Amino acid sequence: MAESAPSYLATVAAAYDGVAEVYAERFADVLDRQPLERALLSAFADVVRDLAGPVADLGCGPGYATAYLHRLGLDVFGVDLSPEMVALARSSHPGLRFEVGTLTALDLPDRAVSGALCRYSLIHTPPADIPAVLAEVHRVLAPGGHLLLGFLATDESAAGVHAYDHRVTGAYRWPPDHLAGLVRQAGLVEVARLVRAPTDEERGRQAQLLARCL
Repeated sequence: MAESAPSYLATVAAAYDGVAEVYAERFADVLDRQPLERALLSAFADVVRDLAGPVADLGCGPGYATAYLHRLGLDVFGVDLSPEMVALARSSHPGLRFEVGTLTALDLPDRAVSGALCRYSLIHTPPADIPAVLAEVHRVLAPGGHLLLGFLATDESAAGVHAYDHRVTGAYRWPPDHLAGLVRQAGLVEVARLVRAPTDEERGRQAQLLARCL
Protein backbone atom coordinates (compact mmCIF):
# COMPACT_ATOMS: atom_id res chain seq x y z
CA MET A 1 0.00 0.00 0.00
CA ALA A 2 1.29 3.47 -0.92
CA GLU A 3 2.40 5.69 1.90
CA SER A 4 0.13 8.61 2.72
CA ALA A 5 1.31 12.06 1.66
CA PRO A 6 2.80 14.33 4.32
CA SER A 7 0.06 16.38 5.96
CA TYR A 8 1.69 19.75 5.23
CA LEU A 9 1.17 19.26 1.49
CA ALA A 10 -2.60 19.73 1.72
CA THR A 11 -2.12 22.92 3.73
CA VAL A 12 0.33 24.38 1.21
CA ALA A 13 -1.81 23.38 -1.78
CA ALA A 14 -4.92 24.97 -0.30
CA ALA A 15 -3.03 28.15 0.59
CA TYR A 16 -1.73 28.60 -2.95
CA ASP A 17 -5.05 27.67 -4.52
CA GLY A 18 -6.55 30.55 -2.56
CA VAL A 19 -4.08 33.16 -3.83
CA ALA A 20 -3.28 31.75 -7.27
CA GLU A 21 -4.61 34.60 -9.40
CA VAL A 22 -3.13 37.35 -7.21
CA TYR A 23 0.19 35.50 -7.03
CA ALA A 24 0.34 34.98 -10.80
CA GLU A 25 -0.34 38.66 -11.47
CA ARG A 26 2.23 39.87 -8.95
CA PHE A 27 5.06 37.63 -10.16
CA ALA A 28 4.35 37.61 -13.89
CA ASP A 29 7.33 39.89 -14.61
CA VAL A 30 9.49 39.11 -11.57
CA LEU A 31 12.42 37.83 -13.65
CA ASP A 32 12.55 41.16 -15.47
CA ARG A 33 13.64 42.66 -12.14
CA GLN A 34 16.17 39.94 -11.26
CA PRO A 35 19.25 40.13 -13.52
CA LEU A 36 21.35 37.82 -11.35
CA GLU A 37 18.66 35.13 -11.35
CA ARG A 38 18.28 35.45 -15.12
CA ALA A 39 22.03 34.92 -15.49
CA LEU A 40 21.89 31.78 -13.35
CA LEU A 41 18.90 30.44 -15.28
CA SER A 42 20.85 31.01 -18.49
CA ALA A 43 23.86 29.16 -17.06
CA PHE A 44 21.57 26.37 -15.87
CA ALA A 45 20.12 26.09 -19.38
CA ASP A 46 23.61 25.86 -20.85
CA VAL A 47 24.78 23.06 -18.55
CA VAL A 48 21.66 20.90 -18.91
CA ARG A 49 21.23 21.32 -22.66
CA ASP A 50 24.07 18.96 -23.57
CA LEU A 51 22.33 15.97 -21.94
CA ALA A 52 19.43 16.44 -24.37
CA GLY A 53 16.81 15.31 -21.86
CA PRO A 54 13.74 17.15 -20.56
CA VAL A 55 13.94 19.62 -17.70
CA ALA A 56 11.47 19.73 -14.82
CA ASP A 57 10.38 22.97 -13.16
CA LEU A 58 9.36 21.54 -9.79
CA GLY A 59 7.03 23.85 -7.92
CA CYS A 60 6.41 25.83 -11.10
CA GLY A 61 3.56 27.97 -9.80
CA PRO A 62 1.95 29.91 -12.67
CA GLY A 63 4.74 28.86 -15.01
CA TYR A 64 6.74 32.05 -15.56
CA ALA A 65 10.12 30.36 -15.00
CA THR A 66 9.03 27.35 -17.05
CA ALA A 67 8.25 29.67 -19.93
CA TYR A 68 11.56 31.49 -19.48
CA LEU A 69 13.52 28.23 -19.72
CA HIS A 70 11.50 27.29 -22.80
CA ARG A 71 12.53 30.57 -24.42
CA LEU A 72 16.12 29.60 -23.68
CA GLY A 73 15.62 26.52 -25.83
CA LEU A 74 14.93 23.81 -23.25
CA ASP A 75 12.41 20.98 -23.45
CA VAL A 76 10.81 21.90 -20.14
CA PHE A 77 7.65 21.00 -18.24
CA GLY A 78 6.19 22.14 -14.94
CA VAL A 79 4.91 20.36 -11.84
CA ASP A 80 3.09 22.05 -8.99
CA LEU A 81 1.20 21.04 -5.87
CA SER A 82 -1.60 23.57 -6.44
CA PRO A 83 -4.26 22.65 -9.04
CA GLU A 84 -5.20 26.31 -9.38
CA MET A 85 -1.60 27.26 -10.14
CA VAL A 86 -1.39 24.50 -12.75
CA ALA A 87 -4.63 25.70 -14.34
CA LEU A 88 -3.26 29.24 -14.60
CA ALA A 89 0.04 27.97 -16.02
CA ARG A 90 -1.77 25.97 -18.68
CA SER A 91 -3.92 28.97 -19.59
CA SER A 92 -0.97 31.38 -19.78
CA HIS A 93 1.40 28.99 -21.57
CA PRO A 94 -0.76 26.63 -23.67
CA GLY A 95 2.20 25.27 -25.62
CA LEU A 96 3.87 23.86 -22.49
CA ARG A 97 3.07 20.88 -20.28
CA PHE A 98 2.05 21.36 -16.65
CA GLU A 99 0.96 18.68 -14.21
CA VAL A 100 -0.25 18.54 -10.61
CA GLY A 101 2.24 16.65 -8.45
CA THR A 102 4.37 16.68 -5.34
CA LEU A 103 8.10 16.83 -4.80
CA THR A 104 7.79 14.05 -2.25
CA ALA A 105 6.63 11.53 -4.88
CA LEU A 106 7.30 12.66 -8.43
CA ASP A 107 5.46 10.80 -11.18
CA LEU A 108 8.68 10.36 -13.14
CA PRO A 109 10.97 7.39 -13.86
CA ASP A 110 14.45 7.19 -12.40
CA ARG A 111 17.03 9.35 -14.23
CA ALA A 112 14.29 10.88 -16.37
CA VAL A 113 15.38 14.53 -16.51
CA SER A 114 18.58 16.36 -17.32
CA GLY A 115 17.72 19.27 -15.06
CA ALA A 116 15.47 20.21 -12.16
CA LEU A 117 14.57 23.76 -11.19
CA CYS A 118 13.29 24.19 -7.63
CA ARG A 119 12.76 27.93 -7.51
CA TYR A 120 11.64 28.64 -3.94
CA SER A 121 9.54 25.47 -4.03
CA LEU A 122 11.12 23.90 -0.92
CA ILE A 123 10.61 26.87 1.40
CA HIS A 124 7.38 25.48 2.87
CA THR A 125 8.80 21.99 3.44
CA PRO A 126 9.46 21.20 7.13
CA PRO A 127 13.23 20.88 7.68
CA ALA A 128 12.93 17.23 8.72
CA ASP A 129 11.39 16.41 5.31
CA ILE A 130 13.98 18.20 3.17
CA PRO A 131 16.38 15.19 2.86
CA ALA A 132 13.57 13.00 1.48
CA VAL A 133 12.61 15.66 -1.07
CA LEU A 134 16.21 16.09 -2.20
CA ALA A 135 16.55 12.31 -2.49
CA GLU A 136 13.49 12.27 -4.74
CA VAL A 137 14.95 15.01 -6.93
CA HIS A 138 18.21 13.07 -7.11
CA ARG A 139 16.28 9.95 -8.14
CA VAL A 140 14.79 11.60 -11.23
CA LEU A 141 17.99 13.39 -12.30
CA ALA A 142 20.16 11.73 -14.92
CA PRO A 143 23.86 11.38 -14.07
CA GLY A 144 25.47 14.69 -14.91
CA GLY A 145 22.13 16.49 -14.64
CA HIS A 146 21.83 19.67 -12.61
CA LEU A 147 19.60 21.05 -9.89
CA LEU A 148 19.08 24.80 -9.52
CA LEU A 149 17.64 25.45 -6.08
CA GLY A 150 16.32 28.85 -4.99
CA PHE A 151 15.60 29.56 -1.34
CA LEU A 152 15.44 32.22 1.35
CA ALA A 153 18.68 32.57 3.29
CA THR A 154 19.11 33.41 6.94
CA ASP A 155 21.10 36.45 7.97
CA GLU A 156 24.84 35.85 8.10
CA SER A 157 24.85 35.98 11.89
CA ALA A 158 21.93 33.53 12.28
CA ALA A 159 22.47 29.91 13.25
CA GLY A 160 20.14 27.12 12.17
CA VAL A 161 16.95 27.08 10.15
CA HIS A 162 14.46 29.87 10.92
CA ALA A 163 10.69 29.59 10.54
CA TYR A 164 9.07 32.84 9.45
CA ASP A 165 5.65 34.25 8.59
CA HIS A 166 5.43 33.90 4.82
CA ARG A 167 2.61 35.84 3.16
CA VAL A 168 0.97 32.64 1.87
CA THR A 169 1.75 29.97 4.48
CA GLY A 170 4.50 29.00 6.94
CA ALA A 171 8.00 28.86 5.50
CA TYR A 172 11.66 28.51 6.43
CA ARG A 173 14.91 30.36 5.86
CA TRP A 174 18.09 28.29 5.58
CA PRO A 175 21.76 28.97 6.24
CA PRO A 176 23.25 28.37 2.77
CA ASP A 177 25.98 26.07 4.11
CA HIS A 178 23.40 23.94 5.93
CA LEU A 179 21.19 23.43 2.88
CA ALA A 180 24.24 22.88 0.66
CA GLY A 181 25.30 20.11 3.04
CA LEU A 182 21.95 18.36 2.64
CA VAL A 183 22.21 18.69 -1.14
CA ARG A 184 25.63 17.05 -0.95
CA GLN A 185 24.29 14.23 1.24
CA ALA A 186 21.60 13.60 -1.38
CA GLY A 187 24.32 12.79 -3.93
CA LEU A 188 24.87 16.10 -5.69
CA VAL A 189 28.02 18.20 -5.96
CA GLU A 190 27.80 21.96 -5.52
CA VAL A 191 28.85 23.86 -8.64
CA ALA A 192 28.03 27.44 -7.68
CA ARG A 193 25.98 29.53 -5.32
CA LEU A 194 24.64 33.05 -5.21
CA VAL A 195 23.54 34.86 -2.06
CA ARG A 196 22.35 38.42 -2.45
CA ALA A 197 20.81 41.21 -0.43
CA PRO A 198 17.04 41.69 -0.73
CA THR A 199 15.47 44.31 -2.94
CA ASP A 200 12.88 46.71 -1.56
CA GLU A 201 10.09 44.25 -2.43
CA GLU A 202 11.75 41.23 -0.78
CA ARG A 203 11.86 40.08 2.82
CA GLY A 204 15.38 38.87 3.49
CA ARG A 205 18.42 37.49 1.69
CA GLN A 206 17.87 35.45 -1.47
CA ALA A 207 19.98 32.43 -2.39
CA GLN A 208 20.51 30.16 -5.39
CA LEU A 209 22.45 26.91 -5.39
CA LEU A 210 23.53 25.03 -8.53
CA ALA A 211 24.51 21.38 -8.07
CA ARG A 212 25.37 18.45 -10.34
CA CYS A 213 24.08 14.90 -9.96
CA LEU A 214 26.77 12.23 -9.59
